[in-house]
Amino acid sequence: GDSVITVQLTEEDKVEDDVVFYLVFTGSTVQHCTSTRKINPGSLETISPGHDCCETVKVALCASREGHPVLVVAEESFQFVQDEAYDAAQFLATCAGNQQALNFTRFLDRSRPPAADVDFLDEKVALAFRHLKLPAEWNVLGAEQSLTENMPRETLLHFAVRLGLLRLTWFLLQQPGGRGALSIHNNEGATPVSLALERGYQKLHQLLTEEGAREPDSWSTLSHTVHSGDYSVKHHRGLDVYLLTAEA
Repeated sequence: GDSVITVQLTEEDKVEDDVVFYLVFTGSTVQHCTSTRKINPGSLETISPGHDCCETVKVALCASREGHPVLVVAEESFQFVQDEAYDAAQFLATCAGNQQALNFTRFLDRSRPPAADVDFLDEKVALAFRHLKLPAEWNVLGAEQSLTENMPRETLLHFAVRLGLLRLTWFLLQQPGGRGALSIHNNEGATPVSLALERGYQKLHQLLTEEGAREPDSWSTLSHTVHSGDYSVKHHRGLDVYLLTAEA
């Protein structure tokens, strides 16, 4: 999700300005409809929707004009792939509250990747996490969070802060249990806040401690949910396009 898609129109498809183009993605369980932005008479731009599984879907380019029926201009297949970022996000989502798994992730700290790789990892994993279909009861602290509130333990927030993952930290803070994880000590007595301070992650420390801390700059280039329920609507500020997702 959130990749830019460019559509090249053929000569016969280049039509008047009052024609509106949009893409319809039809998967096995959900359908997405995205508006488009005209770059020039022969090119359109839109954003790929975050899909609920990795599969090949049918995508149709549709044209709409007031007073006329909707026209399907072209059809093609589009593949949502499972990559390392998707696998990492799924692993992290399932190990929330699992101490054995969270302690296992600490080996990454001993072989810390270069800053550029960390930034790439942060962007991709946070993006994949945003598009995972998390259960309604999912919590950053795991299913048993209330029973062990004062127990020292590792949390997903410790993991994100330890590696300096700004975008992932921001995402986790918005989820159930995210703010609660801020005050939890691990077995070494460190909280996510003290870890950020100890490692000199200034922006991360601000994000965790300032009451009105703003989202990371990079987050503003992603699509944001403006409605959720039986269907969801997202808006991408950069391209000013909308994405509608509903059960197929």
